[in-house]
Amino acid sequence: MTNSDMDIDTADVSKAPTSQLDGSELVVVSNRQPYKFGYDETGAVTVDRPAGGLTAGLDPVVQRTGGTWVAWSDGEADDEVTNEDRRVGVPPDDPTYELDLLSLSEDEVEGYYYGYSNQVLWPMCHGGIWQTEFKERYYEVYKQVNRSFADAVIERASDGSVVWFQDYHLACAPQYVRMACPDAFLMHFWHITWPGWDTFRSLPHREAILSGLLGNDLIGFHTDRYRTNFLDCVDRALEEAAVDEEAGTVRYRDRTIAVRSFPLGVNANAIARTAELISNERRRDLAQQYGIPTSGRVALGVDRLDYTKGIPERIEALEHLWERRPKWQKELTYVQKAVESRSVIPKYQDLQDRVDESIARVNDRFGTNDWQPIIRIDEFLPRNELIGLYRLGDVMLVSALRDGMNLVAKEYVTAHVDNEGVLVLSDQTGAHDELGDDAVTINPHNAKRFAEAIEKALTMPEVEQRRRMKRLRQHVSTYDLDAWMADIFEMVARLHADLDSVVND
Repeated sequence: MTNSDMDIDTADVSKAPTSQLDGSELVVVSNRQPYKFGYDETGAVTVDRPAGGLTAGLDPVVQRTGGTWVAWSDGEADDEVTNEDRRVGVPPDDPTYELDLLSLSEDEVEGYYYGYSNQVLWPMCHGGIWQTEFKERYYEVYKQVNRSFADAVIERASDGSVVWFQDYHLACAPQYVRMACPDAFLMHFWHITWPGWDTFRSLPHREAILSGLLGNDLIGFHTDRYRTNFLDCVDRALEEAAVDEEAGTVRYRDRTIAVRSFPLGVNANAIARTAELISNERRRDLAQQYGIPTSGRVALGVDRLDYTKGIPERIEALEHLWERRPKWQKELTYVQKAVESRSVIPKYQDLQDRVDESIARVNDRFGTNDWQPIIRIDEFLPRNELIGLYRLGDVMLVSALRDGMNLVAKEYVTAHVDNEGVLVLSDQTGAHDELGDDAVTINPHNAKRFAEAIEKALTMPEVEQRRRMKRLRQHVSTYDLDAWMADIFEMVARLHADLDSVVND
């Protein structure tokens, strides 16, 4: 078995904040698996290890607790490496916990993942009611798959376990587990936005989704706004629920559920260490590899191809800048690192076509024999190369129309160890609540103002640029991934203590 796409942005298991668990077994439940098994061109089994993001942050925590991770089996070689119970020890070279993989049929993947998760909950939570496909069969399959996840948890969990559900794919599962394991500690982190009541009430199954989530003891969101929205939706949708917004609690079915905000951070130290090792020569090589000019200025976008990310709006603003301020032609190059996403869904196919057409139009309009305004990078970049790309960007454009947090903004800031660079940030992101004071703020829907903001970033005096970036980096390094997990586990310990005192009384 070989490792693929390894880089130096690895987590430190010794620093995983697990002391607050007090010996409880941790069971993590997520749609995505942390280790994905496949084949190389020779037929040998390969393993993609977590290189960044949430899975990279949670992996060392579960390694230290020796617990279990339940996930959907999405790797070509999963059948070969797992035992008859669909389990495998990970990390593969020195197993410390078990990965429990669920096999889903094509119909289940279509209804649960591409259907209800990403054509109902995802657009609804991001305010795009017009993008939803409310098909009853999607909901029925979603419940069925959530039941399968819950059954896997029930098989592994005990009353002393801490079960941590991740994200919107698993809203119904907590209540199923609660019925079978009444004394287990269940918590859930909702990684995307939670909408206001006027949007959420459009969901035909709103009561069931809320009831499922209220099977938890602790529910976490990125921002106070999302937490407040959730509490308001519970208050309006469930007559039997008693909401205390000031305390951040819901009393439901003889249980008290804590609802808190925990802004997710990035693995700041690892990103910074990687960035410091990228020499000027390596950056020049990276620029040459992708045809990025080494003279002039570079604006950067790093996104999944999702309609929430505001990529067409960003291209429109750049087109407006090159048209109205022609001095930036041949002086400013925009690099779009794009990752194809959910392309089996027609709306995503339409978006990808729209982005392709917009880039072609702008390049035809302003491009010359020796300069292309927009450079698109489609291929996978190892983590260290992505961080090198961040360092090439004089300006980072984050123009999401709605985003739960946006970790790209935080990664870009962390990578600029020289305190250079400017972050242009949509006020529709969760990250703006933390970083907005030192970023250049935009409304992504106003192309003229957006273009002006890009020019402001490009012409910002170096002293101000460094002052802003230094403050941004200080914030992101303080409230990093370790701090996020420590805050959550500290809350778990406090709630555990409260539950124990109630039992003892």
